Amino acid sequence: MKVTIEDVNTVKKTLHIEVPENDVTEALDSAYQDLKSNAKVKGFRPGKTPRSVLERFYKKDVHADVSARLIQDSFVEAVKENDLKLVGKPEVNPSELEKNRPFTYDATIEVTPELNSIDFKRIPIEKTLYKASDEELDVQLKMLQKNMARHEPLEKVRPAVKDDIVLIDYEGFENVQPIEDAQKTTDFSLKIGEGRIHEDFDAQLIGMNPGDEKNITVQFGEDYFNKKLAGRKVTFKIQLKEIRKELFPDIDDSFAKSLGPYKNLDELKEKITENLQGGYDKRAEQEVNEQIFTALLKKTGFEVPDCLVENELTSIVKETEQSFAARNMNLDDVGLNEDKMREKYRDVAIKQVKRQLILNKIIDQEELILSDDETEAGLKEMADAYQQPVDSLKEYFQKDDNRFEYFKHALLEKKAIKLIMEQSDIKEVPPDNDKKRAGEKETEKLVE
Repeated sequence: MKVTIEDVNTVKKTLHIEVPENDVTEALDSAYQDLKSNAKVKGFRPGKTPRSVLERFYKKDVHADVSARLIQDSFVEAVKENDLKLVGKPEVNPSELEKNRPFTYDATIEVTPELNSIDFKRIPIEKTLYKASDEELDVQLKMLQKNMARHEPLEKVRPAVKDDIVLIDYEGFENVQPIEDAQKTTDFSLKIGEGRIHEDFDAQLIGMNPGDEKNITVQFGEDYFNKKLAGRKVTFKIQLKEIRKELFPDIDDSFAKSLGPYKNLDELKEKITENLQGGYDKRAEQEVNEQIFTALLKKTGFEVPDCLVENELTSIVKETEQSFAARNMNLDDVGLNEDKMREKYRDVAIKQVKRQLILNKIIDQEELILSDDETEAGLKEMADAYQQPVDSLKEYFQKDDNRFEYFKHALLEKKAIKLIMEQSDIKEVPPDNDKKRAGEKETEKLVE
C-alpha cells in the first residue's frame, strides 16, 4: 500500500492512498466466491453460477462492498503506520474500483495539533478581592420578602392603582383580527407597574374597577423581548376581574424561621452573606482563569480542527436551548436560530477548544495523574453539589466508562489550572466599584 500525505494546514491533511492490484484482485475474488455460494440465479444451480454471469447481475453492488472494505482496512492501517492523531470523521473521495488495477482514493482528515512545550510559570495575574456588602445583604432580604408576600382581596372596592395585583382576562387583536401571539388568556395575574407585558399596558389598567371591560392599545417597540410582537401595534380587550393588595412580612426572626432551619434572623443573614461571598469567590476565580488563558493563548498560537470547534458549538447551542426551555422559551422567541448561534459563538468555541488543548498539553507535559484520594474527593464534591450520595454517583459512572473517564479528565484539568496558579505571580487588588456594580446588576437579573 502506498500512502502520500498532503498538508492542507497544520491540523488538516489529505491522504492519497493506493491499494495494490493484488489486494484488489484478492478482495474481488473473495467477494464473488461468497456471492457464488449464496446467489440464486435463474437457470443455474446454487453454487454453479459462472462469475461472468454474477458480474453481469451484481457488479455494481460487489464493487461498492469491496471498495468500502478496502477503504476501511487501508485507512486504519495508514493512520496507524503514520502515527496520525485523528479527530472527527474522515472525508473520503474514492475512485472507481476496477479489476486488474490498483484502487486509489483520497481521505481528508483532521488531527490534533502538535503543541510545543508550554511555559506557564510566572504569569502576572490580578486577583480581585470581592467582598459581599451590607447593601447587597439588604437587597437579598428584600427579594426574599417580596417572594413571601401575600395577596389579599381589598376590604373596600376602589379603582386599580400602581402596585396593585390584578386578575384579568385579555385577548390581543391586530386590525380587528385576533392574533395567535396574544391569544385569549384568562385569570392572568400581574402587578401594575412591573411592565410584565408592557408599561403602557399597565398604565391603562389604572383606574379600572372590578368587572370593568376596556380596550387598550399598545405599540410594541422593535427591541421588545418577544420578537413575535416586536414592532406591532396590538389592541387588547381587557376584563378586570379582581384587585388584590400585596402585603409584605416583617423581616424578623419569624420571617427567618419560615424560610428554613434558621433559629433567628442573624442565622439567615449569615447564610445569605456566605452565599454572596461564595459567588464572588467563584467570580474572582473565573477572572483569574480568564487572565491565565489569555496569556497562554498569546504564547501558544496554533490552529484547531474544525470538527472540534463544531462539536463545541453544538454543545453551546444545546445548553442555550435547554436554558430557554427551562423558562418556556425557545431561540425563535429572541430572534435566534442555530445558524445565528453558531456564527455568534464561533470565536468563543475556538477559544474553548484551544483552552482544552492547552490543558491537555500541560497535563502530559507535567505528567499529571490523579491519586485515588483526589478521585474520591472529586466524587464527594460532585455528590455534594447534586445533593446525592457518593455511592449513587459511583453507580452512575459504572454504567458508562466514558463518563467516568470524562469526569477524571475534568479533575485533571482542575489540577493543571491549580498548578498554573501556584506558579503565577498573583497580585491581590481591591474591586473596581463600577465593575462590581455591573456584576451585582447581572446577579439581580438572574435572581429575578
